[in-house]
Order: sequence, then structure tokens, then C-alpha cells
Amino acid sequence: MKRFLSTTALIVAMTGTAHAEAHSSGYGTVTLGDSDFLASDMIGMRIYNSENEVDVTRPVAADAEQEWDDIGEVNDIIITSEGNVAAVVLGVGGFLGLGERDVTVSMDQIKVLTEDGDADDRFLVVNTSKEVLEAAPAFDDDRDENMENADKMAKNDDMAKNDDVAKADDMAEADNDNRRMLTPPMIERDGYADADMEVISDLTAEDLDGTTVYGANDENVGEIGEVILGDSGKVTGIVINVGGFLGLGEKPVEVTFDELRILKEADGDDLRIYIDSTKENLEAQPEYKG
Repeated sequence: MKRFLSTTALIVAMTGTAHAEAHSSGYGTVTLGDSDFLASDMIGMRIYNSENEVDVTRPVAADAEQEWDDIGEVNDIIITSEGNVAAVVLGVGGFLGLGERDVTVSMDQIKVLTEDGDADDRFLVVNTSKEVLEAAPAFDDDRDENMENADKMAKNDDMAKNDDVAKADDMAEADNDNRRMLTPPMIERDGYADADMEVISDLTAEDLDGTTVYGANDENVGEIGEVILGDSGKVTGIVINVGGFLGLGEKPVEVTFDELRILKEADGDDLRIYIDSTKENLEAQPEYKG
């Protein structure tokens, strides 16, 4: 859930009305200071927990977040009718967006840190833990129920229209199930090693989306366009966009997660994903119709 409850700049969220008055003398004249940023920049940012108090006046070293616990992300910002930030909505727990629950945290509990040498690279840090947040009362937006009911009505209206599409999908899925499963290629690359289960389990759909997929000979065979999840939240498939030019004419092809080999940079966070196939062989597979 990443709805925008307000377009109010985060400068109001950080220091209240006084800060805005310092930047403005009337309507439409607010300007951003060097340390200011917008609420839209904050949506989707990761939230980290630090066991030690952090000093917001001092920049942190690059990759400082590796020393902190990643506990969730900013899903929304709640603005009162007076224009003040009532709370920040955090999505905590879950995997690849499933099982996540929303909780609220007051803005004054969130510390905004900048990276040394790059003031535009910011980190959001709190002094708490994922367990405390997961035990907090869930944020309940009554509008969700109304939206869900409207969605159900729309889906019921569309069910008759989707029969032919569903049949076509079933045929495509059957073709995909009957294809020969690929074995992850044996790859050795200097500076990289097989990603362990901890790294793989921490991957999100956002991490994988757009990632280049290579063949066994380091040929660029496509990029990940979609992550398919089963009812249990487990990744059941990966859609690779193959061919095309500048995003046009690409063919989506579904493979299983088990057919991929993921390498992680030994001294960094770079990931390389491999499949034992050529671009031509992937293009010959049934088109994904999800």
C-alpha cells in the first residue's frame, strides 16, 4: 500500500509550521533548503534500526546501513487537516511484499541521516526493533474496506469478459509446464560467489525487477520484468523480458526461480543472475500471459 495521503512537502513534517514560515512569505513561494526534501522522496524508503543513538548532525559513511537492521519501508505519510504530520506509516515484516503489516510511528522517532559526500543520499533510522514494530497495533484505514468492496464489484462485472482470456492463459500455462526444466548453470566469476539462502530470502520484488539475466556465456538474454508469487507467498516464477529494443517488442517468458543461479559480489551488493539458455531459446518459449 503506497497511496499518497498528501503532497505536503516533508519540510513541514520535519520541523513544523515554523520551518515553512522561514521559507515563505505567502502562497506559492516556498523553496527547498539544502537539507530539505519532499514527502514523495520518503515514500518507499527503507527504515533501519540502530542499537546506538545516532547523531543527525554528522554524515555517515557510505554503506552505513549494512551495520543496521532493515526493519521495513515507508508506505505512507498521514497529514492532519491543519497540515501537520500525524504519523508515518511503516510496512514491517513479510517477504516480497506479502505478509507485510502497516504500523504508525511519529515523525520525531525517525532520524534522517545523510551520506558523507552525498547529501542527497539519505537514511531513515529509528531506535527500536522489528519485533517491537510487529507487535504494535496495525494501522487501520477504514477506506481500505470500501475500496475492497468496490474492487469486488468491478471484478464480478468483468468475470464474464475474462473467460476467453482465462482459457488462453490455461493453454499457455500448460505449454509452460510441459517444457523442459533448465538446470542452473555452473558459473565461476572473479569477485563473485553463490548467494546464500539468507541473501536470497532477503530479496524483494523491487530488488529483482529490471535485473539483467545472463546466459552461461555471459550473454545478456533479457531482464526480469515480474516476480510471480504463490498463495503461500513463495516465489513460484520469474518473468524474463526477452528481445525487443528500448523496451519495445519484448517477449515475456516465465521460468521457475529454481532454474536461476544468483551470484553476489564478494565485497559488495551487486547481484548477477544466470540461466542455462540463449536469447534465441528463450524467445522460442511460450509467451507469458499473466
